[in-house]
Amino acid sequence: MDSLLHDWPEPVVAVQSIAESGATLIPNKYVKLAADRPTGPGSSAGRELSIPIIDLGKLAGGVIDCRAVIRAISDACRDWGFFQVVNHGVDMEVVKAVLGVWREFFKLPMEEKKKLANSPRTYEGYGSRLGVEKDSSLDWGDYFYLHLLPHCIKNFDKWPTVPGACREITEEYGRQMVNLCETVMKVLSMSLGFNVEFLKEKFGGEEIGACMRVNYYPKCPQPELTLGLSAHSDPGGLTVLLADDQVPGLQVRKGNAWVTVNPIPGALIINVGDQIQVLSNATYKSVEHRVVVNEAEERLSIAFFYNPKSDLPLEPVKELVTQERPQLYRAMTFNEYRLYIRKKGPSGKTQVESLKAM
Repeated sequence: MDSLLHDWPEPVVAVQSIAESGATLIPNKYVKLAADRPTGPGSSAGRELSIPIIDLGKLAGGVIDCRAVIRAISDACRDWGFFQVVNHGVDMEVVKAVLGVWREFFKLPMEEKKKLANSPRTYEGYGSRLGVEKDSSLDWGDYFYLHLLPHCIKNFDKWPTVPGACREITEEYGRQMVNLCETVMKVLSMSLGFNVEFLKEKFGGEEIGACMRVNYYPKCPQPELTLGLSAHSDPGGLTVLLADDQVPGLQVRKGNAWVTVNPIPGALIINVGDQIQVLSNATYKSVEHRVVVNEAEERLSIAFFYNPKSDLPLEPVKELVTQERPQLYRAMTFNEYRLYIRKKGPSGKTQVESLKAM
């Protein structure tokens, strides 16, 4: 493990504690450069657009319906990198329960939450910053990060004991997320011309990784100056976001514009991560996204990350490398790859661009 990741470079202050202090101005370290603010370039353009909505229930239908879903997901991954899914098979009672227990957690007294404070070594636990570079700009949000798979790295000492049902509900939610991601991986495999298990096998088969980040964005007295989460693409394979359908906040880059995602009640938002971009030799591309905050409402979301086996070198699959489309990325393990965001925090698309073969 890199020596820079042993501890945070400065004392960590929970954003929730700043928000609840009654402050009318945000500290300078949360103020973004003018070009990166929600009111910066591209912030208002394209907002009439929306990411695709796909009915996964049609996969259980006939051949024509199934092909239509495969084509729709393929088009969404090429054109947007994001899509919403309905009839996804995830139990909505479990969805309701997992949102409930994590809302309860973030309402606990600060001293209780801080007992589970994280470090940059694994990020597991309660935290308020990404990246270990001193004096870097910070985001207006707190989070709780958990490892789910493989089981050998799951640290229950970092899981909340209050609310009492948190562990059981979170684990069940995680199991259902794995099932959903495996369905999407099968569709992506077929859309690329391979057998249904192709991408999962490339990810390590039954040894894939999975983790979860519960995001809490408190009310912000100056939301026009900051972001809940800075622009970035996700380093892993697939991300499934359970978003607050009452308080929008997620924005997706489309060309030079930022498009606000309005979640459909009961839907889940899925996006392609950098590892799918690498494996597909950029047939499918991960897309920058960010989170804006607001003055009137807090917001909670849950991001589930489906990742490759951490020590497995990944590179573009040979079947997608041709003379017309040469190999775009060099091989790297996911363990090596995610060190970038753990050191620097969210940094646009610079991470995957740094992998390009010379």
